[in-house]
Amino acid sequence: METAVFGGGCFWCTEAIFQMLKGVEKVEPGYAGGTTDNPSYEQVSAGNTGHAEVIRVTYDPSVITYDDLLTVFFGSHDPDVGEQYRSIIFVGDENEKQEARAKIQEIQESLKDGTRVVTEVLPLEKFFPAESYHQNYFKENTSAPYCQLIIEPKIEKVKKRFAELVKR
Repeated sequence: METAVFGGGCFWCTEAIFQMLKGVEKVEPGYAGGTTDNPSYEQVSAGNTGHAEVIRVTYDPSVITYDDLLTVFFGSHDPDVGEQYRSIIFVGDENEKQEARAKIQEIQESLKDGTRVVTEVLPLEKFFPAESYHQNYFKENTSAPYCQLIIEPKIEKVKKRFAELVKR
């Protein structure tokens, strides 16, 4: 098994999306990229820890590749306002760094409207798991308005766009 760490807006959304993928064993919401040890959700939400909301994905590379994970990451998230919601990839080694930068370059070259890819690529220093009530948030709260209005449409988009990577 391998791990990958991505931040793409709200971790409730990214967790629900990556849990659907073939070869993904576990998805854990958490915090990374900041200076505060063991931050709380409230501290990260206040925007002064430097941390982003992220997910740590444990996956089987013989079933789904890191490149596939990058493709879903870029094809499914919308970075939001605030450092805690920024688009970021935390890499564990030089190979991940090169793959992430190559994917960003590929996407950048395909953009014809003058927009720029804003995703950061940084080495993973520490990952702090989020509080237990954030784990499996969508699965535990499917009837909540946020889940129905925000997460569910993203899930449907991923199911259609990346059908070959989604568990049946």
